[in-house]
Amino acid sequence: MTTVIRNQGTSAEVRMRLAEEGRPVLLAFSCGKDSIAAWCAMRDEGIDVVPAYLYYVPGLTWINEELDYFEQKFGTRIYRYPHPSLYRWLNNFVYQAPERLRYIEAAQLPTPTYEQTWDLIREHLGLPKDTWCADGVRAADSIQRRGAFVRYGYWRRQARKVSPIGDWLKGEVMDCIETHGLKLPVDYEWFGRSFDGIDRRFTEVLKQRDPEDFEVLRSWFPLLEADHVR
Repeated sequence: MTTVIRNQGTSAEVRMRLAEEGRPVLLAFSCGKDSIAAWCAMRDEGIDVVPAYLYYVPGLTWINEELDYFEQKFGTRIYRYPHPSLYRWLNNFVYQAPERLRYIEAAQLPTPTYEQTWDLIREHLGLPKDTWCADGVRAADSIQRRGAFVRYGYWRRQARKVSPIGDWLKGEVMDCIETHGLKLPVDYEWFGRSFDGIDRRFTEVLKQRDPEDFEVLRSWFPLLEADHVR
């Protein structure tokens, strides 16, 4: 059973339409269960999926190992780019030591939006500006997301974003992953979800589970343990 989204049809129709267009589709791949299932569902329709991972901090060994795993399983390169949040955290001096502030200020780093980031990725990969970017967003995730689907549907045309499994339930996601012989990343064992921040939910666990990668995070954000104290 899938989620019924009023007046919006089904995500199966979305995937069929993407396949009929016969063009590559970008995938915002987070290593999370929903983006894994979205990749599988589109590939099953014969869609040429171009996955891209936006890293919060470069050089995290466990993240690189996860990406290597999925590259091997799907037989496709996963392109890797900095997440807009990395720029935002640095420019707002998040968990930064005082002596670093003047250097960050002097660097005058950009603060790209999510949409600008994907436009730059399209340009870097030589894809047309109107290439769709798929995500694993599902209506069943929250009331807010369901409301957004009812209002806007699966397609956000101005941003060129599409949700190819928008009406799936968690059970369908997990069944899809199992059917394709894939395993969930270690994130779900460690954090209960995919890694997507530098707050205590992730860093306190990481300090115990993977001290080396914790130190990589701390090299970028020296005062991140302040969140543990708080």
